[in-house]
Amino acid sequence: MIQALAFYLFAIVVIASAVMVIFSRNPVHSVLWLILAFFNAAGLMLIAGAEFIAMLLVIVYVGAVAVLFLFVVMMLNIDFAELRAGVVRYAAVGLALAVALAAEIIIAVSAWKVGGLELGRRIAATDDAVPNIEAVGQLLYSRYLFAFEAAGLILLVAMIGAIVLTYRHRPGVKPQNISAQINRRSKDAVKMVDAPVGKGVEL
Repeated sequence: MIQALAFYLFAIVVIASAVMVIFSRNPVHSVLWLILAFFNAAGLMLIAGAEFIAMLLVIVYVGAVAVLFLFVVMMLNIDFAELRAGVVRYAAVGLALAVALAAEIIIAVSAWKVGGLELGRRIAATDDAVPNIEAVGQLLYSRYLFAFEAAGLILLVAMIGAIVLTYRHRPGVKPQNISAQINRRSKDAVKMVDAPVGKGVEL
């Protein structure tokens, strides 16, 4: 009973958070709704018996969202005074969301202790004696190998695109010359010498 209750609770919050990510006009609010969606998706993975994926969602994705939040603040020039005023104004709402998130965590842990849902076994049937991390590795590097590599390529393209979009030519700043660095000879390099006191350096 508690597994079904936790599943519907997390699923509803994930869908609602995803909708708010799209329809929020403030990009900061969109990122915060996205973080909430990630936490609830981690709860879904937890009650499905995939503890490793749940921890990856929290550690990797929420950490990546923090970097995304930094890029948004740097690129959009957000007014911090107005942002602080909004924090004070919506302090009660934030406290209520924090209490609700803590309650969801308690429900997820309780549902996980009772036992995972049968849904996880139907999606990827594995032996119960195999640990969770080992089962994920076997599926990723066997059945879903090409999808896993394609996801890595998409992330690589996204990283290169982010670098290209945020790169700005600044006057007075010397750009990096990669070919000159590669073709550098040892005699062109600066040699660090630990000179004894009072004896000077030979040129």
